[in-house]
Amino acid sequence: MADYPSQLFSITTGSPEPIYRQLVDQVRRLVAGGQLAPGDAMPSVREVAQALAVNPMTVSKAYGLLEMEGLLARRRGLGMVVAEQARRGRSAAQRAALLRPTLERAAREARELELDPETVLDLFNHILKEQP
Repeated sequence: MADYPSQLFSITTGSPEPIYRQLVDQVRRLVAGGQLAPGDAMPSVREVAQALAVNPMTVSKAYGLLEMEGLLARRRGLGMVVAEQARRGRSAAQRAALLRPTLERAAREARELELDPETVLDLFNHILKEQP
């Protein structure tokens, strides 16, 4: 269980996107994609903060926003869990919208590296076919 938070989350230090927002977006994608199911227990704020070497208040802020959004729920004695209604009603378009910010960042980096679109799309297709 000690490796669970570091396997679940990854942060990009130096990113213009705040760390709490990176965590929120990752939980949204994990829930939408079914990797986190309703009722799944989330790692504690302290576990995540230690695994990622971030301030616990950063993780607490992310969990709080996700709770307000209805994706996470507080359970006495268990901490935060994925809310029962979290995945219901997410269409393919809504799930794709969660991926858009990541693809926009990747596209910006590809342009900065002066890579042609064909090379980038070939690489992306190759990555999609790899096993997780």
